[in-house]
Amino acid sequence: MSSRLGSFAPAYDACLALAHTHYENFPVASRLLPAFMRPHVAAVYAFARVADDIADEGTDPPAARRTRLAAWQARLHEAVGDASIDRALGSRDALIIAATGQSIRTLDLPLSLFDDLVSAFGQDITTTRYASWADVHDYCRRSADPVGRLVLRIAGYRDEALDRSSDALCTALQLTNFWQDFGRDFRAGRLYVPQDVAARAGASEEDLAAGRWSTAWTQAMEECIATTRAGFERGRHVCSGVRGRLRFELRLTWLGGSRILDRVEHARTELLHHRPTLGRADVPALLWQAARWGSVAA
Repeated sequence: MSSRLGSFAPAYDACLALAHTHYENFPVASRLLPAFMRPHVAAVYAFARVADDIADEGTDPPAARRTRLAAWQARLHEAVGDASIDRALGSRDALIIAATGQSIRTLDLPLSLFDDLVSAFGQDITTTRYASWADVHDYCRRSADPVGRLVLRIAGYRDEALDRSSDALCTALQLTNFWQDFGRDFRAGRLYVPQDVAARAGASEEDLAAGRWSTAWTQAMEECIATTRAGFERGRHVCSGVRGRLRFELRLTWLGGSRILDRVEHARTELLHHRPTLGRADVPALLWQAARWGSVAA
């Protein structure tokens, strides 16, 4: 693989190293993907991971984080126009920028999708509540959907129906992660359940602050789960609309996300203090269901 990447091989190696060591619900740039895709998917992930860390980690005030995030975005724009920028500097961040810029140039990836990711991470710095589903979905449109579209572009797909289905799947995965992390996010000061959903159910944040999970929050979460499940259904098409190993990868991703959502639903009265997850014991069932996709996951 390194020979095909030429002088950019060290840059992609840095991206792959970050992708393989950072925690995620699902493996990033896994061996299920076609080999030619892995370095480019890792570059997308690494760029987004650094941007997300700028927004979420450390003790810098919001203005300083926004400044750093804007600088990260500007470095990418500059690198897309000049392949010599950053690659020779040697730092991990410089290598990530070099690899991402190279992927954008060689695969004609839309730079606007990277800008959308940065926009969403910037929103994370100051936005902790969402008034409606429209607001939550707009955030997901920029924080999750670009990743799916970039994976499709890396694989060579440019199809509106696949894009729409991918958007639905990526949004459903993002929402599932919100409900999975409900308690952790609330303790960090964030709540992704739309405020109008909570209001219709009569759910109060005062209960959550006191460590109480009320019947009203169960009702609000039921709407969140139903909305998320509908997104998974709209996201099924992309799992069959692509070919080869990517098809199997997407099916496993769909199945894994759906299984986590099932566990969220089962544990919905405990989400303030319990984070549902998958483990090694889930792998055989997921592989079997992916192999029998048409008859099992319908």
